[in-house]
Amino acid sequence: MAAQYGPAGPSEDELKALLAQCTVEEKIQLLSLKNFWETSNIDRLDIPSLKVSDGPNGARGGEFFDGVTAACFPACVSLAATFDRSLCERIGAAIGQEAQTKGAYVLLGPTVCCHRSPVGGRNFEAFSEDPYVSGALASSYVKGLQSERVAATVKHFVANEQDTRRFTVNETISERALREIYLRPFEMVIKQADPWCIMTSYPKINGAHMDAQPTFLKDILREQWGYQGLLMSDWGATSNCDGSLTYGLDLETPGPPKHRTVEAVQSSLAASRVTEQDVDDRVLALLKLLKKVGKFTDRRATPEEQAVDRPEHRALIREAGAAGIVLLKNDSSVLPMNKTACKKIALVGPLVDIAAAHGGGSASLNCHYKVSPYEAFQKGLGTDVEVTTSKGANIYRAYPDLEAGSVNRNGNPGFIADFFKSNDLSGEPFYSEEYPRAAFTTLMNVSATGAQSVRFTSTYTAPVSGTHYLSFSGLGPSKFFINGELVSHQAEQMRDSMAFLLGVQDELRFQHTFVAGTAYEFVIESVPSPVSNSDLHLLDNQVAAHLGYVAQADMEKDLLAEAVGLAAEADFVVCFVGNTAQWETEGQDMSEMALPAQGSQDQLVSAVAKANPNTIVVVTTGIPVAMPWLSQVPAVLQAWYAGQETGNAIFDVLFGAVNPSGKLPVSWPKRYEDSPCFGNFGLDSYDSLQVEYVEGVNVGYRHFDQKYGNNDEVLFPFGFGLSYTSFSFADATIEGTFNKKATESDVVTVSVTVTNTGSTAGSETVQVYLALPTEGAGAGRPPKALVSFEKLYLQPGESKRTQLTFARDGAAYWIEGQAWRVDGGNHSVTVATSSSPRDVQATLELEIKEAFDFAA
Repeated sequence: MAAQYGPAGPSEDELKALLAQCTVEEKIQLLSLKNFWETSNIDRLDIPSLKVSDGPNGARGGEFFDGVTAACFPACVSLAATFDRSLCERIGAAIGQEAQTKGAYVLLGPTVCCHRSPVGGRNFEAFSEDPYVSGALASSYVKGLQSERVAATVKHFVANEQDTRRFTVNETISERALREIYLRPFEMVIKQADPWCIMTSYPKINGAHMDAQPTFLKDILREQWGYQGLLMSDWGATSNCDGSLTYGLDLETPGPPKHRTVEAVQSSLAASRVTEQDVDDRVLALLKLLKKVGKFTDRRATPEEQAVDRPEHRALIREAGAAGIVLLKNDSSVLPMNKTACKKIALVGPLVDIAAAHGGGSASLNCHYKVSPYEAFQKGLGTDVEVTTSKGANIYRAYPDLEAGSVNRNGNPGFIADFFKSNDLSGEPFYSEEYPRAAFTTLMNVSATGAQSVRFTSTYTAPVSGTHYLSFSGLGPSKFFINGELVSHQAEQMRDSMAFLLGVQDELRFQHTFVAGTAYEFVIESVPSPVSNSDLHLLDNQVAAHLGYVAQADMEKDLLAEAVGLAAEADFVVCFVGNTAQWETEGQDMSEMALPAQGSQDQLVSAVAKANPNTIVVVTTGIPVAMPWLSQVPAVLQAWYAGQETGNAIFDVLFGAVNPSGKLPVSWPKRYEDSPCFGNFGLDSYDSLQVEYVEGVNVGYRHFDQKYGNNDEVLFPFGFGLSYTSFSFADATIEGTFNKKATESDVVTVSVTVTNTGSTAGSETVQVYLALPTEGAGAGRPPKALVSFEKLYLQPGESKRTQLTFARDGAAYWIEGQAWRVDGGNHSVTVATSSSPRDVQATLELEIKEAFDFAA
């Protein structure tokens, strides 16, 4: 019989009583997930299971590939570019509603790790290079999400800034850099929004994994910050049994457990390496989470996943996507475009017909729909304007999955995988499954667990004749046959298993001649890697394969000449360039800031700009990219990954339905070599498994300020973004100060009046930066740091007076001895519209009578 609790669920005393009824074995079950996405349930005591779902730009549900469709929201870097707390809170609430449609009441997001390098593969999934921006906007996101009683899981705690060898790399980071940069956004979110979950990261920090040292989980999170929520590992990031339990990691993910087996924990208990109180504390954290999300009361059952396409979510995604777009250049006010002045527009570039809604990896999902730029232009312009299109360049990293023309033995589109327990495909398959395209994996497929070989088959009928382009790869040794003939053989296992899972692997490429209308039998045979070829144990003993295809005519067409020809005939050209989820993804950092591939997109922009001076470039990436063509074009938009409405969001800004108000949440270097961690990031640590955070606290704009004295050495400064209107600032004042009696709630207030001096309604983001008075005791502190911001929406001619506040931590820096210090003297406080000295609107003085310290 189900336990009866009040409307608010069990009290803490009732939870403790429930815990006391658990056997030791039952408690151990609750220390890890039971599968990839669900916590364990104890039916005897009516302790329910809880489902989690990947985020943070949507709730994907239980299937990594081809699952139930879901709404795709803008990536967190796009949200950061809005500098809009209210909008981020609304997005969080909407994603909470989405999570519920997947039966999940824990969302694995948001990601708040700072952007350390401009080539971070997962930067798009996080907010900013600046810890204050990251913490402030993530706090709003978490508040919105948890208003729907869906738990946020703030990740990855801590210092998961690079994806290269992230499972095993050792990162050497100074205590000061940790405190001022990398821990700071987590501290802000915990104190401002109380997230119900935190996810720990993979890397070693100063020699040990998160759960193998007391520093982060016990000393900082629990004792210094007073965090009371649940701590879970990243998937496969639990590194041990004993330390993880004693230092405070509540949940090993995924399941079945590798370290917290019944035998392992009982052995640790028997040897007194772990106490029963340690186990009870970990289980109680899970029970408290179950209560918070309502699993003991109104959410007992886990419903079937549903695709619920809400009109209000569509509108919100379109609004947020447009709000994050940053206008980087607009010479001669070529934008906004005027529909009546455009008779013919050429849309060129590899992202014209692709809706680059999200990056790759955990942030990917099966969108309800995606609006490409071409679709948006077609609908938005109708028949009044002639629109021509050309890809202009191919940017394949891996060839697209073969799909069209394939039919499996059941007569359905796609392939069938037969899974065998033998390692030589002998005997009968123990399980078979249909796939819509030429790719499969056993990872996260419970039904295929234990497969030691797989046969993957389809009948392919070529739609056109030609010597078409194929690519082939397997996670382990694999063979590909056409009509019984071996045409490709991968003899060794894949070097990087994670790259394979994310579709960015190195492939065997070749051509094969096909005759239109002729049927061909395709067979792939694959086995697991004979030895572990991954730093992540979850990928051990898995089987996967991929077959890619590009038609000969598509591959060999002179796309550049076609695009230039269309550009020359058009009134305006809009060139859509950028990355795709193949190039920008979890699990892979990039080697350079250049657009892919082999300079083809840069060549395209230059060529069409030469053919037509009215060329507008739209860049869709989650990171800064080199722009060797910048001086050749009059206008550039940075569109980020704006979610499923990306095409519409871009169209709205281009034609002025939305006045661009986005600001860069990152510095935009001219070259990768100018970045502060160049030579000490990503691929530089591939073989050594060591990386040093040599730049210390000088990340992003802090580095450019420190090295050059200003931000003129960047292509575009942090906080920068143009508008279709203009603004003026007046009457800036400052009120308040700090002393040794100051608490966290005491603030200094900066007030300023902002006026829209143009003829178009628009938004401006007021930014407040603080600089220490002298080098003195604060030597090594960056010249300035952002301490507050506020976004204002103003009608033409309208003025608003706004107040921006910051607390003592804005003026503090970390010193040895577990303390923060605020220097005495006159601090410079600037009111600005970017981090560049050119954009300072007012300079104020904050006098602090004497230096003081306060505890962490």
